[in-house]
Amino acid sequence: MSDGARDIGRDGPFRPAWWLPGRNLQTVWGRLARDRRLVPFRREILETPDGDALVLDHADHPQTGPQVPRLLVLHGLEGSSYSVYVQGILVEAARRGLRGTVLNFRSCARDPRDLSRMLPNRRPRLYHSGETEDLDFVVRTLADREPGAPMVAVGVSLGGNVLLKWLGERGSSARVAAAAALSTPYDLAASARHLESRLGRLYVGGFLATLRRKALDASRRFPEAASRIDVARTHRARSFWEFDDAATAPLHGFAGADDYYRRSSSLGFLVSIATPTLCVSSADDPFLPAGILERARAAASPHVDFRATERGGHIGFVAGSAPWRPDYWAERAAVAWLTNHIPEKRNEPGSVENAPPAP
Repeated sequence: MSDGARDIGRDGPFRPAWWLPGRNLQTVWGRLARDRRLVPFRREILETPDGDALVLDHADHPQTGPQVPRLLVLHGLEGSSYSVYVQGILVEAARRGLRGTVLNFRSCARDPRDLSRMLPNRRPRLYHSGETEDLDFVVRTLADREPGAPMVAVGVSLGGNVLLKWLGERGSSARVAAAAALSTPYDLAASARHLESRLGRLYVGGFLATLRRKALDASRRFPEAASRIDVARTHRARSFWEFDDAATAPLHGFAGADDYYRRSSSLGFLVSIATPTLCVSSADDPFLPAGILERARAAASPHVDFRATERGGHIGFVAGSAPWRPDYWAERAAVAWLTNHIPEKRNEPGSVENAPPAP
């Protein structure tokens, strides 16, 4: 891997911002400096087959009609439509003539009037890194509504793992023209262990605060959840493994955290992907040991275009000449790559050229 992935279309290699040295500054910058309300949404409540509801937030494009391509966005752990990287992806999608739809995972949708307030789910289940039933349902619903509209998808972090796993499960029957995954934790067990050391613990604490609250709320609201979740251990959990072993795994039918990680990691599904797919990761991602990236590259099918940069952090990839002129390279490059894989857009004026083979 060289410093900066090779060109993705006309978007050039990644050159980290000089004013954001190190993986952690690259990782946290966006959360502190970016706007969470760049895109207006049209909200849809989609009833699920099991009696729950999924919240879809649509970013409509001025160009309307059933033929306009759609970009489906999957957010990361404890994210939502209002995550800064989701907003950035949707802005770029609109610039390239795509409609956007965000799938808010169960328990993750936020009240547009108060982004600190998350909307509760109706069933005794939440979401997790390997849960692909909701994604499959949403893709089928959108595709059936508008059979003439091409659809592409992008997943970020946990959303990337969900997307890649689903692509591997569906193989040639996946109903998207192309996909992209950014900062994916391909091996969940390795990621969990990695975050138990050094500064990784600082990231875990913030996630666990809301995850713990959701799990304990589910145990109070639903007798079925109360019978599965180990409430005492959930209260005490200080690592992802401890939380997943006490709450995530039993709530969703896994034997324990190790079983959950083994069955949900996208690493084992990369070989079966039959959809053109871009994977962008950084070797200095604080959420994942660098060695996993080479394993993922080796495991991937020929349909996966794997790009790994030396720097960029986790969902960072911040370039730009100054803090007041940041450039979020991965978001821009991923949408460009996806646009290039929508058949009717491939030869339009200004379309993105095919990227060269990955190094």
